[in-house]
Amino acid sequence: MQRVDFAGKAALVTGGSRGLGLLIAEELARRGCRVAVCARDGSELAFAERRLARLTDRRAALECDLTQPGAGRAVAAEAAERLGRPLDLLVNNAGVIQVGPLAALEQDDFRRSWDTMVAAPVELVLAVLPGMRERGGGSVVNIASIGGPVPAPHLLPYVTAKAGLAAFSRGLRVELAGSGVRVTTVVPGLMRTGSHRAARFSGQAPREYAWFGAAASTPLLSTDAGRAARRIVRAAEAGRAELVLTPAAKLAVRLQGVAPATFGALLGAAGRLLPGPGRVAEHDLSGQAAAGRTGRLVPVLTALGDRAGRNANEPGS
Repeated sequence: MQRVDFAGKAALVTGGSRGLGLLIAEELARRGCRVAVCARDGSELAFAERRLARLTDRRAALECDLTQPGAGRAVAAEAAERLGRPLDLLVNNAGVIQVGPLAALEQDDFRRSWDTMVAAPVELVLAVLPGMRERGGGSVVNIASIGGPVPAPHLLPYVTAKAGLAAFSRGLRVELAGSGVRVTTVVPGLMRTGSHRAARFSGQAPREYAWFGAAASTPLLSTDAGRAARRIVRAAEAGRAELVLTPAAKLAVRLQGVAPATFGALLGAAGRLLPGPGRVAEHDLSGQAAAGRTGRLVPVLTALGDRAGRNANEPGS
């Protein structure tokens, strides 16, 4: 497949005010791409726009809540107008992470994850696809997760939505075969973006924060987010069907494929080692609130992730 040069093209990156989304947007800007980012938090968007201003004059920071009906179509149209040309690249990156045992979760947790990570990408794709097909080209990148093919414990709303996004993305590539529109499914493992500070925690929130933050900050389990962003952009340029990031994620995908029952039993055993809901389960605490109630060791274990979060505009990092 012929490599695409994104110089002069227009891209929209959802969830682009911080974390991996911001790093992808910056990587695209370095390649001469016109970049729009969208997110819900206006102050985070202002910071992201200042960062992008160092790299490009053709940029836009758009405040929106993609879970609202019609928001996807509206922001896609506004991005194209602000960038001065139709969108050539859509990166569906926006996400929410909710950590906790099933007993501490509510139906709204699943609905919020689904609306953010499945319904919103579908609406955005349907908004930009007619123009891409008419022009005979375009790229869609869907940031799924190792939590799609691998049922990670204490992340069930996230796992459910990311599995749905991965299925949509793979099916979309099949449906668009021969149209000139390329679809790339990205399956990252843990990345050091400071995402533990932006996640939401239920059950015994401080203990949930401790294990998740440590795992997301440990080099052997997680990867540098800047390196991940560069690999994602290169995969989009090449039109790759799928990109699995981190050796641990690749191993987990293979184990799930060849021995699902055995691997599922191992994951179940790991889940039983994680905190229970507690006698009075808390619900939906912010990472910043949970972090403030942990012991002295936890900031040491999350130090690399916190540092990455400061670079990627994660809250409280």
